[in-house]
Amino acid sequence: MDWDIVGAISSQETIAEGNGIREIKRLRDAYGGENWRKKKGFALVRFKPNGPTLEAEVHWYEAHGVGKVETKIKRLL
Repeated sequence: MDWDIVGAISSQETIAEGNGIREIKRLRDAYGGENWRKKKGFALVRFKPNGPTLEAEVHWYEAHGVGKVETKIKRLL
């Protein structure tokens, strides 16, 4: 399913950091970086091509110098 985030992500919070992330080894091997965080927030997402725009809870990983990676929709609201 192809989609884009429309606008800003609100109510961002950190779910896990460092060794609290189950995927930490894979993230470091794939993207580098040291200070990884798993985060969540709420955003409007638009489904492609011509799909609806809905609010969703999104999760992603981010690290300093790497940025946001592997963004996924956790649930639609």
